Amino acid sequence: MKILIVSDIHANWPALSAVVASEPYDRLICLGDLVDYGPHPRPCLEYIRQHADWVIRGNHDNALGFDVDCGCRGDFRELSVSTRAWHRTLVHEDDLAFLRSLPLHHEITLDGYRFYLGHAAPHDDLFTYLTPATLPAAIADVQADFLLLGHTHLPLRQRLGNLTVVNPGSVGLPRDSGGKANYAVYEQGEITLKQVAYDVEATIADLQRGPLPAVVVERLAALLRA
Repeated sequence: MKILIVSDIHANWPALSAVVASEPYDRLICLGDLVDYGPHPRPCLEYIRQHADWVIRGNHDNALGFDVDCGCRGDFRELSVSTRAWHRTLVHEDDLAFLRSLPLHHEITLDGYRFYLGHAAPHDDLFTYLTPATLPAAIADVQADFLLLGHTHLPLRQRLGNLTVVNPGSVGLPRDSGGKANYAVYEQGEITLKQVAYDVEATIADLQRGPLPAVVVERLAALLRA
């Protein structure tokens, strides 16, 4: 069984489409944050709704779905608020209902392995930014073989006792690889971190065609290219 693991798509359809085109899969796991920051919320929502086997609600999904604050980092707040206001004009009510319906975690068994799926941290935490140093205390009572988390936009694979913690990084707005989308793949008891190049300029061009303030577009473009 081959499982594609994605997170933090952030409405970047060229990035998501490059990932799924490069990795045929049997099952698809999405760890949240389908919306905010990018220009393509509907295509990303549509693909995940139609193809993902398990989807977790991220803090940005929660913010758009329930019209509340996203609790993101202060330096990203203006970007999130501006793009979320735009997304409210682009998505449909059934998209919002889908976001509201998403669970905060899943516990599943596949291939004889136990998987715990969350967004930021275990136990339905949408907001904490875990680091390799803070992971041990946060996951001490998780009963699983694999703990899959997103939120930080940074790929991670760390073994802690019998538990393997994996963050696939961000598909749509990675903080380690401009112009490439990050993801992970599970096969035969192992998870591999991967990335694929995509047409980042197409994403930026669609941001520039939107109603966003110029300063927001410039900052997002810099982040996407960096």
